[in-house]
Amino acid sequence: MAFTIAIDGPAAAGKGTISKAVAQHFGFAHLDTGLLYRAVGRRMLDGVPALAAARALMAQDLDAEDLRTPAVAQAASKVAVMPEVRAELVDFQRAFARRSGGAVLDGRDIGTVICPEAEAKLFVTASAEVRAQRRFAELAGAGVITSYDRVLADVRERDARDMGRAEAPLRPARDAVLIDTSEMDIDAAVARAIDAVNLARRST
Repeated sequence: MAFTIAIDGPAAAGKGTISKAVAQHFGFAHLDTGLLYRAVGRRMLDGVPALAAARALMAQDLDAEDLRTPAVAQAASKVAVMPEVRAELVDFQRAFARRSGGAVLDGRDIGTVICPEAEAKLFVTASAEVRAQRRFAELAGAGVITSYDRVLADVRERDARDMGRAEAPLRPARDAVLIDTSEMDIDAAVARAIDAVNLARRST
């Protein structure tokens, strides 16, 4: 039986960690849809046109080791505003969402555009300052040399682009459960998400 959990939110809010934990808890498959755009953005940095990269995307492209770098993140945000690229990746995401056994998809437009009929919808957010601190710590741990101010500027720039794009802007679905992780530890955030999904499962 198909059961789709859509988890949206801005960069570094914790939606990826929460999505993986929720998928593991319920035994569902998980897809980080941001990796689709990162993989396309990565190919674009190599000189491949964005649409051609989207059309040629393969599952193994999502396993590239450098998809989490700041340069790729910015490239992903740029290709994500291209309607033709988004359209090319929609079918892949929707097919994954309706697979038998349940699926968790996290991204920026899952509950609003990709899976508006998802049985459970969550919107995970946090303040820009908190998200920048988390991303800065993550990058520092990976040996990336940068500064908190630079990361904060990148977070705000990406938020503006994601929320202001004409095609599938970042926003909560009308019926999404909001989870603000600014002052939550990961265990509390995951527990809140699991509670919300359990409530949705009882309602279906």
